[in-house]
Amino acid sequence: MNTQVKKVVLAPMEGVADALMRRLLTSLNNYDFCITEFLRIVDQLLPERCFYKVCPELEQQGYTQSGTPLRMQLLGQEPNWMAENAVRAIALGSHGVDLNFGCPAKTVNKNRGGAALLKTPEDIYKIVLAVKEAVGKDVVLSAKIRLGFDDASLLDEIVSAITSAKADQLTIHARTKADGYRPPAYWHFIAGIVKRYPIEIFANGEIWNLADAHRCIEESHTANLMLGRGALALPNLEAVIKNNQQAMPWHQLCTLLKQYGELELIGDKSFYFSSRLKQWLRYLRLQYPEAEQLFNDIKTLKDKETILTLLDKSSM
Repeated sequence: MNTQVKKVVLAPMEGVADALMRRLLTSLNNYDFCITEFLRIVDQLLPERCFYKVCPELEQQGYTQSGTPLRMQLLGQEPNWMAENAVRAIALGSHGVDLNFGCPAKTVNKNRGGAALLKTPEDIYKIVLAVKEAVGKDVVLSAKIRLGFDDASLLDEIVSAITSAKADQLTIHARTKADGYRPPAYWHFIAGIVKRYPIEIFANGEIWNLADAHRCIEESHTANLMLGRGALALPNLEAVIKNNQQAMPWHQLCTLLKQYGELELIGDKSFYFSSRLKQWLRYLRLQYPEAEQLFNDIKTLKDKETILTLLDKSSM
């Protein structure tokens, strides 16, 4: 089977892939688009400031500094409010709307949001239909799901609900909610969906390198990929997968980490700089042994300037 990649998208990673991370990763890669962290919808039309907080790129016509389009993700369970907020997202400049039916967080699921909706495909249908009717046929509407909640027994019903409601794209994280993020990802489940349903499908889960991407395409039968944690562990992963670029060397990565530090220092999250960098290093050490050492060197530190100095030393 041809394993040539078609489209590659940056995943919506709550608490990680914020505007600053998106800015850095899209400067290194040519993603087809990015999806934001979710905007939680409950029982009202949210004020515009809520949209700008999640997606400050709306101030730039919905693009990152390097020109990658952003799509806002909404999470909620009430069809009419989801629809009204989707219309606002589009009006503010979002390049389409994405609906979250995959978040495994307990706080989200106990309120019938995210992956909890995988138990009731009829509710997913109502939400997708309401949003699509509200935004219109010319706006791209996508959804992100897992294989199911406890198992994949309802997968066909879930996908049927989404396609019947006229969504344009579907990303399938090839694990159930119960699986969490434990390997492996069960890409072969996606192949059956690709065969049976006429919708553009993206495969997601356990894509860490070029070999994983090729195996995913072979098993899932889709050449469209969404990168999540793998894009954090190897910052130029999209370029590696799509353009056969070499993995970013450590010294170059240290320059990127310094850039991240300098941007974080002037951003509204500067107070959290040390914890944010440590969070990223937890992913990077999956691909870079040097990241493990750097993490150990800074894990008890909070002073930003000291950490930046150690970054300089690590790159030598």
